[in-house]
Amino acid sequence: MDKKLRLGVIGAGSWATAAHLPTLAARDEVEMIAVSCLGEGPLERVKNRFGFQIASENYRDALDAGVDIVVVASPSSFHREHAGAALEAGAHVLCEKPMTVDPGDAWELVEIARRVDRQLLLSFGWNYMPVVREAKALMDTHGIGSIEQMSVTMGSSTRELLTNTGAYPDASPDSAPNPDTWTNPARSGGGYGQAQLSHALGLALHLSGMRATDAFAYMSAPLDAPVELHDAIVMRFEGGAIGTLSGASTHVGAGKDKHQLDVRIVGSDGQFYVDLFRELVWLYRSDGRDFDLEVAPGEALYDASTPANALVDIALGRQLNDCAPGELGARTVEALSLAYRSSVSGKSEHL
Repeated sequence: MDKKLRLGVIGAGSWATAAHLPTLAARDEVEMIAVSCLGEGPLERVKNRFGFQIASENYRDALDAGVDIVVVASPSSFHREHAGAALEAGAHVLCEKPMTVDPGDAWELVEIARRVDRQLLLSFGWNYMPVVREAKALMDTHGIGSIEQMSVTMGSSTRELLTNTGAYPDASPDSAPNPDTWTNPARSGGGYGQAQLSHALGLALHLSGMRATDAFAYMSAPLDAPVELHDAIVMRFEGGAIGTLSGASTHVGAGKDKHQLDVRIVGSDGQFYVDLFRELVWLYRSDGRDFDLEVAPGEALYDASTPANALVDIALGRQLNDCAPGELGARTVEALSLAYRSSVSGKSEHL
């Protein structure tokens, strides 16, 4: 390419430096222009490691450098400000999950992206992986009729992270996670729900196309954790379907630290099952048709490179189908907001 995509980064903590930046640095179509994060030491290390031309603690300096694509990986409570400014600056944006803490902020970002004609992607890595693309195509092609019930279960090694006693298995060895990002509710919006169930919802709502309208939730914070480690949520969706959403902070080493994530959907004409831990994708229709996808060993392991690669390909016009658009991100924020509201009020909350 004669002209490379100019990259700006807002927030360069543990996950960004472990996943997004190595992926983008390896793309010949990308030029590492500007990075912004807090702390002179971390900022200088990121600049030197990835070859950024500009490094500043002021995120607007990164946008003023003239960028085509931006990764927003700052704490969740800043996503509305940072992603909104990046979109207004004319960049396509990859925003870390959860998209925002407040649903209103999320839908505002969707509207900004529409108005400025830029793409807003969420970092739901599973959605971009071939196994999930095939599962989605299977659901779209054959369907299971009107959805009646959906169960979503997730377990991942976040006990240490959410109790401020350690990191998560895939954290960057060069940059420890900032506890304030994960366990200060004013910044994170909560614990396991925000940190991990945002992923589960991003997958489930993508596969099903549903939108939550009501939720009743129990949340548990054992071990004197500053935020919840476990979630048990009952939901109702548009159209009358009901469902459950369960999340658990599991122990490091369990299942070789592989995410335990499955989505089971029952419809009027069949059922659909995606289990990424056991690597199964199955759709059954009541007319007797049975579809069992072949999933190779390891094919469902989380691929942290997929969101950043999608950002580049979409910005270049090579990929037109965004598997994790802003609208999906906003629906996940709505569902999580209902659950957190319910955990405080002790009653069912309505959208």
